[in-house]
Amino acid sequence: MSIREMNQEECRDLLVRLGFGRLGCANNNQPYVVPIYFAYDSNCLFGFSTAGQKIEWMRSNALVCVEADEVLGQDNWTSVLVFGRYEELPDNPKYAARRLDAHALLEKRTFWWRQAIATSQTRSEELRPVPILYCIHIDRMTGHQASPDK
Repeated sequence: MSIREMNQEECRDLLVRLGFGRLGCANNNQPYVVPIYFAYDSNCLFGFSTAGQKIEWMRSNALVCVEADEVLGQDNWTSVLVFGRYEELPDNPKYAARRLDAHALLEKRTFWWRQAIATSQTRSEELRPVPILYCIHIDRMTGHQASPDK
């Protein structure tokens, strides 16, 4: 097996194609990793959630990372790490255009909303599922690709 570093264009292409990964955030030195659906555009990952631990933690510490991978075999895989900053896109006139863009990108993905709504159903009645659109501004990203030796 050989492993090579991916260039930025290859990393972006993988993010555009996959749209699913794992988000890492931290609070009080405790890491937390959860699966997310996302849409990539203009050096940002757009996501959708409802109120919960992930959103609370990202509000308190905007530094996050996202890992997305495609595994075709033990010696045939691709992985991208994104390091960035969380920004919430509240439902107000200042963010209206950005929210429309995010929604248009996300709705191209099958079931982009399902995970957030399903998770919110496991919470108490006090927390109603309020939709939260957000953006992760990409500060840097790295990627590696493994392929079988020939």
